[in-house]
Amino acid sequence: MPRPFPAEFREDVVRVARNREPGVTLSQIAKDFGIHEMTLNKWMRKADVEDGNRPGVTASESSELRELRRRNRLLAQENEVLRRAAAYLSQANLPGK
Repeated sequence: MPRPFPAEFREDVVRVARNREPGVTLSQIAKDFGIHEMTLNKWMRKADVEDGNRPGVTASESSELRELRRRNRLLAQENEVLRRAAAYLSQANLPGK
């Protein structure tokens, strides 16, 4: 699997593509930077989402959601342990027959 391009490179390419002269195509810019045109299109869509120009989930929102889901799983596991411990302890304290 090829290594991803550095973030600075992606940002520079998107900036050049956004500020291109009339008549310069995205295909030409992609070729000049040695990337595929679809890659440039994907980077530009992602940059539009990050800038708020297009609806979608930003990288920070995605990261926060991933962290919250991880935390939710952990809390659910802790809750299950406490529920089982409470059930075990309530059985242990029953008067003997």
